[in-house]
Amino acid sequence: MVLGGYALGVGFVLLALALILWWHGSMLAEKTGLPNGRILYTDAGNAWISNDEPLYDPHLRLVGKPDYLVEEADGMIVPVEVKSGRAPEQPWESHLYQLAAYCWLVEVEYGLRPSHGIIQYKDRAFAVDYSDELREEFLDLLTEMREDIFEAEVDRDHNDWNRCARCGVASACTQRLG
Repeated sequence: MVLGGYALGVGFVLLALALILWWHGSMLAEKTGLPNGRILYTDAGNAWISNDEPLYDPHLRLVGKPDYLVEEADGMIVPVEVKSGRAPEQPWESHLYQLAAYCWLVEVEYGLRPSHGIIQYKDRAFAVDYSDELREEFLDLLTEMREDIFEAEVDRDHNDWNRCARCGVASACTQRLG
């Protein structure tokens, strides 16, 4: 009788521990901004899932490594891009096009067009519709970028000195602000 009570007590302790761990895991998952589903791909430094191969479209010669690809219960594959900074009022245009590129690559690699993708900033997430309009704007931008490769000098497309200060080619730029 004493042994049965002891086993019952241990069982309750294990059940309580399991519930605490489940709750803690749920809170961590919510903080990541990832949708519910199975992680198919990660480039976020997760040691459990290693993806060395980027997504690739040979026709457009486009390569990308989204932070996460999550397969939802309905089979939809959602690209997630994680940003380390605080969220702006609306996602930055460059982040929208980066996400659109990942949506395009999912469409090519998996044969499924995502309905949306997610941009997860430090303090907020944005679900972004992968609309026909965003898709076309992305493809137009890619064409424009490829045309600019052959230009001797490309004009700066902004007036943001902060952006210039963080630019990787600032030292060689003749149009640098500040």
